Amino acid sequence: MKRQSEAAMPMPHGHFKMIAYAKRRSEKMPHFALVSEQMDATKPVLVRIHSECVTGDLFGSKRCDCGEQLERSLELAAKQGGVVVYLRQEGRGIGIINKLKAYQLQDKGLNTIDANTHLGLEVDARQYDDAIAILKDLGISTIDLLTNNPLKIKSIKTSELQIRKRVPLHIPAKKENYGYLKTKQEKMGHLLSVNGLPK
Repeated sequence: MKRQSEAAMPMPHGHFKMIAYAKRRSEKMPHFALVSEQMDATKPVLVRIHSECVTGDLFGSKRCDCGEQLERSLELAAKQGGVVVYLRQEGRGIGIINKLKAYQLQDKGLNTIDANTHLGLEVDARQYDDAIAILKDLGISTIDLLTNNPLKIKSIKTSELQIRKRVPLHIPAKKENYGYLKTKQEKMGHLLSVNGLPK
């Protein structure tokens, strides 16, 4: 995993540097880091490791909370001199085609876990080694990790990086994603508080 190119990236919430990372310069879908211009790697850095969600991040799908999580993460990173690492592992690592197939099964009554396993896929196939390598390349050693995912916390804790604290990232549930979030809370152990069904 190498730093391949970078450029200034003025964004709605503030000014960032966008850095593309890949093993080869010819890679068409590199990971990237959005680094606030105020980031100071000598201090603990607010970090969001965000896995790609084309449907939520790009098209604003209400089936998940991913797009809103990304938006909130960029807002906080701009304010606090943080970093958003964007990993190209769509649909918890199963890819967009399988993700749409899983959505079809969810529309027939399966939850997000059962839909994946019905297709012969892992519930969560994401890996975070590349994110760790990116953060190390940025000179970051201690982070405030912006996440609700205990598996992400575990992955970072087994690395050379230090987590000073976890920062919750709560997005209010909608009727369209209530079941999805409830499943993440109850079946996957995500650190969420999903209460009654929204109106």
